[in-house]
Amino acid sequence: MPPAKKLKITALAGGVGASKLLLGLYEVMDPGLLTIIVNTGDDIALHGLKISPDLDIVTYTLAGVVDSAKGWGIRGETFHALKRLAGYGRANWFNLGDRDLATHIHRTGMLAEGKTLSQAADSIRTALRVKSRILPMSDDPIPTMIDSNEGSLHFQEYLVKRRTEPVVRGIRFAGAESARPAPGVLEAIRDADRVIICPSNPLISIGPILAVPGIREQLRTHKEKVFAVCPIVGGKSLKGPSDKMLVQLGLKPAALGVAKLYADFTSIFVIDPADKSQSAAISALGMKVVILPTVMKTRAQKRKLARALLSLSPSSAL
Repeated sequence: MPPAKKLKITALAGGVGASKLLLGLYEVMDPGLLTIIVNTGDDIALHGLKISPDLDIVTYTLAGVVDSAKGWGIRGETFHALKRLAGYGRANWFNLGDRDLATHIHRTGMLAEGKTLSQAADSIRTALRVKSRILPMSDDPIPTMIDSNEGSLHFQEYLVKRRTEPVVRGIRFAGAESARPAPGVLEAIRDADRVIICPSNPLISIGPILAVPGIREQLRTHKEKVFAVCPIVGGKSLKGPSDKMLVQLGLKPAALGVAKLYADFTSIFVIDPADKSQSAAISALGMKVVILPTVMKTRAQKRKLARALLSLSPSSAL
C-alpha cells in the first residue's frame, strides 16, 4: 500500500455535507489521485436548463468559489436574472444566481450538442481548474422522487419548494433499473486503494448512487477497502433532513441505522465519539468501527478528518 498522501482515493458523495470532507481530502492529498462519484438524483430541469446541484456544489467547493456560508452557489452571487424571471411570472423557488446560470447554460448547451453529462461535468471542473476527477453516477437521468402525503414530488420540490414539510412515505429513483454507471465509475471503485463513502444523506445522496446497476455490486466485490463516514451524530443530521426522513420511513436516526444500510459493502464504519455506545451493535453487523470526530465546522477539522481517514488501516479499528 502506498503512503497516505499517495493513495488513490475514490469518494461517493452528495452535495453540501460531502463537500466538507472532500475539501479536506483535496487539501491534504495529491488531488490528482482523488476521484469523486457524485449523486445526480437531485438534478432538475428549470427554465429550460439542466441543473446538477450536487455536481456543482462539489466542483465549486474544490474550485474555491463556493459560498461557504450556504455551502452551495458562488460566493458574492447576485440574483438579478431570477428576479426578472419572477417578474415575468416564472417560478423563482429554486435559487439560481447570475454566475451560476452560466454553468447551467453551458451544461445545457453541451447536452443539446450531443455531449454527455460526464463530458459536461469534466468541462466545468477543468474550466474552474479543479484537479480531481468528478464523475456523475450516471449519464442517464435518474430523478429522485419522494412519495409523500402530498403525492409524488421531485426531491427538489420536497426539499426547496416545500422545505421538507411533506411526510415521506417512500423514495424512488426513477429510471434507475435501466440506467448505466457513467464511464469510469466502476473502474474508479475497482482501481482505488480506498473507497470513502462521504458523510451524506444515506437515503437521497448515497442511495441514488447505489441504485445504479453495477455500483453496489462493485462495492461489495471490493468491500475490504470501503470506508464509510456516518452523517448522523448524536441522532441528528450533520446537514439536511437525513434524521427526519429516516424516522418517517420507520428507520432509526442513529449511527446504527445508517450502518445497517451500508453493512453489505462497507468494511470500516467511522462514527463520532458521541455515538461510541453504538460501537458493539455496529461491529455485530460485520463492520469494524473507528471513532473519530466527524463534525467539520472549520477548515482545520476538515483536514484533520481527511488525514485520519487516509492513515486508517483495518488494524486501527475497534
